[in-house]
Order: sequence, then structure tokens, then C-alpha cells
Amino acid sequence: MIDHAIIEFDKALRTVFAPARSVRPVPGEDIPDAEMSAAERAHAAALMRVNHVGEVCAQALYQGQSIMSRDPAIRDTLRQAAQEETEHLAWTEHRIAELGGRKSLLNPLWYGGALAIGMLAGRFGDRWNLGFLAETERQVEHHLKGHLDTLPPADLRSRAIVEQMKMDEAEHADTAVRLGAHDLPAPAKAVMKAAAQVMTALTYRL
Repeated sequence: MIDHAIIEFDKALRTVFAPARSVRPVPGEDIPDAEMSAAERAHAAALMRVNHVGEVCAQALYQGQSIMSRDPAIRDTLRQAAQEETEHLAWTEHRIAELGGRKSLLNPLWYGGALAIGMLAGRFGDRWNLGFLAETERQVEHHLKGHLDTLPPADLRSRAIVEQMKMDEAEHADTAVRLGAHDLPAPAKAVMKAAAQVMTALTYRL
């Protein structure tokens, strides 16, 4: 148990403080960076910071859910999704740096809160655990679609990253449904959406 706790703590430290790594190339890296105004670059960097925080939270959620899951197959699914989310972390971090922005100052807070939520979701059983995963990914996919609508039109490099992230999130949701996810009740979905809106508003600025 001590070894397991150390491994999980190491995951948290690496997610929040260490540079993320990606096996896949960064989407859009072959696209020349566009000329944008200072305001456009700042806006794009803030949106990518929001996306980066979303991936930090995804890592924590998956970690908490996998800790509580009783089914080895579901634990493997959660870990595989977390691995892909690590690539998203690397991509958004890379793009934030290119745009001259910074990561959120509240990342440790976001990680801790998401970890607790993930562990709580896991306590309701694997089918509800998967339902929470599916709904999270659907909301993230919708959120990313909104960013595609508001990114500066010339920022094709950011758009390529967000497009690939959106595709990956949809695949994660479909996988959860195939494994038997329960559909969450409407009040739970509403609470999740409200919490995401608060996080987005704060992260855009901090």
C-alpha cells in the first residue's frame, strides 16, 4: 500500500509541476505560426491555458477513479485515457509557451479538487464511474468546440491542437459507453457544467 501511495503521489507531482511528454507529434507543428495582434495572442494563450487546466483535471479525475475502481478492465481503460490526456497536456503546454503565455497559478488546487471528485465518483461503482467519465468527456468536447469558435481565425496551430483533442475526447466517451456507462441524472450533469464554468472563468485570468 505504501508503494502504491508513493506511485500515485508521484503521478500528481509530475502532472502539476513537471513538463509533460507526448509520443505523438504536436498537431499543427508543421503549420507556420500566423501574425496576430498582441490581444489575439493573449486571448489564444488564455484559451489554451484553460484547455491545459482541463487536462490537469482529467489526469486527477482518472487517477481518482482508477484508484477506486474494482474492475481491472475499467482501470486499464482509465489509465489508457489518462495517457492520451498526458499528450494533451504536452500539446497545450507547448502552445502556451509559443504564444508567450503561462500555465494557471491554481493548478495544484484544480488537481486536488478533481482528484477528490474522481475518488468520490469511483465510490458509486464502476458503471456510474464510467458514466461520470462519459459525461466529463462530452462536456469537454462541447467546451473545445466553443474554443474553436472563439480562437483567432488565423491561429491555425492552436486550432489543430484543439481539433485533435476534441476527437480524442469523443473517443473516450464512446469507449466508456461501450463498457457499460450509466447515464448520469440531469442534476449531476448540471452541477458538473456549473463547476466547469467557474473553473474556466478563473483560469482564463489566473
